[in-house]
Amino acid sequence: MRALVSVSDKTGIVGFCRELSAHGIEIISTGGTYKKLKEAAVPVLEVAAVTGFPECLDGRVKTLHPSIHAGILARRDDETHMERLLELSIATIDFVIVNLYPFKKTIMKAGVTLAEAVENIDIGGPTMLRAAAKNYQDVTVITDPADYGIVIEELRQNDGVSAATKFRLMKKVFVHTAHYDALIADYFGKQQGTDETVDSSADVSAFAPTMTFTYEKVADMRYGENPHQEAAFYREPGHHPGSLVEAKQLHGKELSFNNINDTNGALMLLKEFTAPAVVACKHGNPCGVGTADDITTAWQKASEADMVSIFGGIVVCNREVTAVMATAMNDIFLEVVVAPSYEEEALAILCRKKNIRLLELKDIALPQTTTAFDIKKVDGGMIIQTADASLYNETDWQVVTKTVPSKEQMDDMVFGMKVVKHVKSNGIVLVKDGQTLGIGPGQVNRIWAAKQCFEHADELLGTGVTKGAVLASDAFFPFADVVEAAHQGGVQAIIQPGGSMNDQLSIDKCDEYEIAMVFTGMRHFKH
Repeated sequence: MRALVSVSDKTGIVGFCRELSAHGIEIISTGGTYKKLKEAAVPVLEVAAVTGFPECLDGRVKTLHPSIHAGILARRDDETHMERLLELSIATIDFVIVNLYPFKKTIMKAGVTLAEAVENIDIGGPTMLRAAAKNYQDVTVITDPADYGIVIEELRQNDGVSAATKFRLMKKVFVHTAHYDALIADYFGKQQGTDETVDSSADVSAFAPTMTFTYEKVADMRYGENPHQEAAFYREPGHHPGSLVEAKQLHGKELSFNNINDTNGALMLLKEFTAPAVVACKHGNPCGVGTADDITTAWQKASEADMVSIFGGIVVCNREVTAVMATAMNDIFLEVVVAPSYEEEALAILCRKKNIRLLELKDIALPQTTTAFDIKKVDGGMIIQTADASLYNETDWQVVTKTVPSKEQMDDMVFGMKVVKHVKSNGIVLVKDGQTLGIGPGQVNRIWAAKQCFEHADELLGTGVTKGAVLASDAFFPFADVVEAAHQGGVQAIIQPGGSMNDQLSIDKCDEYEIAMVFTGMRHFKH
């Protein structure tokens, strides 16, 4: 029997090959792997001695030869295959132990060049792996050092590898090579061609005829949204500063499926702010948002906006958590707190609670990448869009009423639009002085969302609290009923995208009540 060994990750390879050799398996190898085995006094034959052809082109061609691939691909139960091998003096290869050039590690290096990336695209490795996997009934193929142990154990006990193990290893190969190819495709998809012959017009659309994504498992989870659902957490390969996958957990039990989903939503809203800001989130919707000149005041605004809904919620901050904040947070049941850092005393205070999850995310304020995709799975397929990375274009802003908003109202309009952009549609938000007063998410009509805002504000903060507030809407008003509700609640300014055939009805109603209204020209549905 013969094994071909060519690995970039040499973890455990010497001991594994010694075991193979002890079972009478001849080892052939290439390049650095051959040198390492030779230095360790493991009996090994160079691939060139098998092919009769030296490695060439700076190592680009090593194993791409019939003496290798015929030995892998020949079906042992096919007499014509075996007779042909005999005629060609080709021996079978019964084990293929290969892992690939470190393409991912290469492209993650700072300052990596396109040429370096290209040279770390493995050609012979995937070819051998796929050949061996195709012929898995006869060939044991290993691409993960973690599988060395089970193969050796079966060789010791059964003097061979079981069909079940060969099948499992085959499946890992195709997952591995698919991931590898997807990494390469993704990398080149993000590069700009420098060759004058490149047809740049071919890359106009962000959406290719076929779309392949690859992710790496971070962890299995206890369950999904509900206990009867299985779940796992995956991340995109590479560095993603400012994203949840880069957060460091300082305290508490593992994050749940719902924790991750809700925290990500809160982070996306937080990234709209550069000033000190705090976002409290519950079930994917913000329940309290505050911004101020200092983070402690921002926390007070966010938490006091809805002391009922924050219970069991997520809190994210874009400045260091202070001891004052931590003391107040400990009086509430919170699932997760995320911040760029914590005062030493604040961390000690928060760690008194066993189950609260405390995460540190140093680049929390970095904006979401504008090249990100938003993906939704549907039965039998998916829908995909570019991320909603804009808030509005200032050139499209229009004051459409006779009453012009004040500077303070304009500031609250921007604040309100940042919040309502991240509220499930139909969404209405009431704000005043950098604080949310009422949030109406996910209603089937806009007037219900508006009424919910006023009812919750009156109930939680006191009757009349919305007098002088600003109302923000994620989409246009089909009727003037929201303006009527705003007037009854004491609202003095409204911001919305505009674009309804009935816009004039809302404008006229605002003029009647001397309410200022601005159209942004940009809708923010979030379904």
